[in-house]
Amino acid sequence: MSGNRRTGLRAALPALPLVVGLLATAAAPAGAAASPGPRPAGSLTCRGAGVDPDARVRHRAEVFINAPLRTVWKLQTDVEGWPSWQGPVTTAERLDRGPLRPGSAFRWTTPVPPNPTPATSLEITSTVDRLVRNSCIRWTGPAIGEGLHIDGVHVWNFTETRGGVRVSTEETHTGPQVDADVPTATALLRQGLEAWLGDLKAAAESRAHHGPH
Repeated sequence: MSGNRRTGLRAALPALPLVVGLLATAAAPAGAAASPGPRPAGSLTCRGAGVDPDARVRHRAEVFINAPLRTVWKLQTDVEGWPSWQGPVTTAERLDRGPLRPGSAFRWTTPVPPNPTPATSLEITSTVDRLVRNSCIRWTGPAIGEGLHIDGVHVWNFTETRGGVRVSTEETHTGPQVDADVPTATALLRQGLEAWLGDLKAAAESRAHHGPH
C-alpha cells in the first residue's frame, strides 16, 4: 500500500473511535427472514443474523458490568439519552416513538475535528433490524461525512450473570477508506468498541449504585 493511501485513511478517520457504535450497512428489512450467510466460528448473532462474513475489518469485545440487566438495557436502548453518557455523541434523535424495536430508526451526529482535513460532522442514520428484549440487538445504517463513508454491521449480546451482565459486541466495517488500510481501520474499530463498552459500564454502574444523575 502506498504511503499516500495510508495517510489519507488516517486523515479521513480522525474520530472513528468515537463513532463506531452504530456504523453499519443496510440489512434485511424488519421481519424478513435472516440470511446471514457463513460467519466465523463464535461470531455473535441476534435472531440468526450476524456481522458481514466478507468484511476484512472486524473486531469483537466484551465487558462485565456490575449492574442489573434492566439498567444496562435501558441505557443502550434509550437512544436520545446517549449524549448524557457518551461525550462524542453531540445529538441523537429517534425517528419513531416507543420502545426500541425492529424497524426503529434514529439519527445521531458526532464532530470530526480538523486533522488535517476540514472540520466536519458525521451523520449516522441507523435502523434496528433484529432485537430480542434484554438479550440482543442488531442495527444498521451508514456513517457519512466529508470525504468519508463507512458501512458496517453491529451486533450486541447481553447475558445476565452472577453479579451483573456480560455485554458482548461485534462489528464489521467496509468502505473505500477502511478497505484501503485494514490494519489501521481494525485498530480504530477496536478502540471504538472498547471505548463504547467502557462508557456503558461506567454509566450503568453509576446508576445502579448511586441512582440517575
